[in-house]
Amino acid sequence: MSRVAIIGAGIGGLATAIGLQRHGWDVSVLERSAPDSQVGAGLSLFANGFRALDAIGVGDAVRAMAGPEQVLTAGSRRRDGRWLATTPPGAVRELRVVHRADLHRVLTAELGPGTIAYGKNVVEPLTGYDVVVAADGLRSPTRGTDIRYSGYTSWRGVTERPVDLLGGAGESLGRGERFGLAPLPDGRVYWFGVASTPAGTAFPDEFAEIRRRFEGWHAPIAEVLDATGPAAVVRTDIYDLAKPLASYVRGTTVLLGDAAHAMTPDLGQGANMALEDAATLSHLLSARPIAEALTAYDRNRRPRTQALARRARLMGRLLQSRSPQRDTLLRLTPASVVAR
Repeated sequence: MSRVAIIGAGIGGLATAIGLQRHGWDVSVLERSAPDSQVGAGLSLFANGFRALDAIGVGDAVRAMAGPEQVLTAGSRRRDGRWLATTPPGAVRELRVVHRADLHRVLTAELGPGTIAYGKNVVEPLTGYDVVVAADGLRSPTRGTDIRYSGYTSWRGVTERPVDLLGGAGESLGRGERFGLAPLPDGRVYWFGVASTPAGTAFPDEFAEIRRRFEGWHAPIAEVLDATGPAAVVRTDIYDLAKPLASYVRGTTVLLGDAAHAMTPDLGQGANMALEDAATLSHLLSARPIAEALTAYDRNRRPRTQALARRARLMGRLLQSRSPQRDTLLRLTPASVVAR
C-alpha cells in the first residue's frame, strides 16, 4: 500500500486525503493546529468546486450542508446601493456560500479515524512516505518563496443571527473600500470589508474602524454590523505569491492549494482551486505511476491556477480603484463578460 503524508488539514489537504484514502492509500494528515481550532468565516463554492467534490465522492454531503439556492440579485453596487453590474442568475445558480468551519467538519467526517494528527508542525523534510503533499498554506515552509502584499486589508465576520439582505448580495464599492454580503444556509450573513492600507496597519479598535468606514453605506450593512459580535471578526492583510512558481513538484513532494498558487480572494476561487487540485492529484495518483502522476498534475494545474491568480489580482486592483471611471466600466461591461 502506498503511503502519503499531507501537511495541513485545510480544505485542500482534507479533500486530497479523502480522495487518496478512497483509492486505497495509507494517508496521514499532519496539522500543526489543535483540534477544533479552525477559524475563518465564509467561503464561496462554485460549480467547479462542486464538480471536484463530486470527483472525490463527497459532493452530496457538502450540498446537504450548503442548502438550496438562495434567489438574490448579485453583483456590484455603489456605497449608496445603486447597482453598477448584476451577475446573470445562471452564472451563479450552483454558487453556495458556506462557513469554512462547517465545510471543514463535513470533510473531516469523511476520513477514517486517526487519519489526522494534530499538533504536528512540520518544518523538516519528511521521510518514509511515497508522496508528500504540502497543503500548508500561503506561508508554506515547504515552498519557501516570497509573498507580496496586495495593497489592501480585509475584515471578515458572520452575524450572530439571521439578517434580511433585502434581496441583494455581492460587493458594494467605494473609493479604495468595498463591503461584501452573502447569505449562509441558516440565514446568517457572511460579510467582509476591504480597505486600501499600508501593510501591517493597526487600529486601536478594529470593530470601531469597520463601523467608521462602512455603517453609513446602504442597508442592510449597518444592521449586519449590529448583528455581529466584535470578538468574532477576523482581520487579514491580503497577500499572494510574489511570482508564479516554475513547478509545483519537487521530487516526490507536491504543492497544493495556497502553497502552490496563493491568490487574492477577488474571484472567490481560492477554495475551489484547492478542491480541483485535490481531485486531480488523487485521480492521477490512483491511475498512474507516482512520477508520471506528479508530472501530469504539474502540467495540468499550473497553467489554470496561475492564470486565475493573475485575474484575481487584476480584479482586486479594479475593485479597489479610486477612479470614477471604474464605475462606468462596470456599468458598461456586457452581462456575458460578467458571467464568464
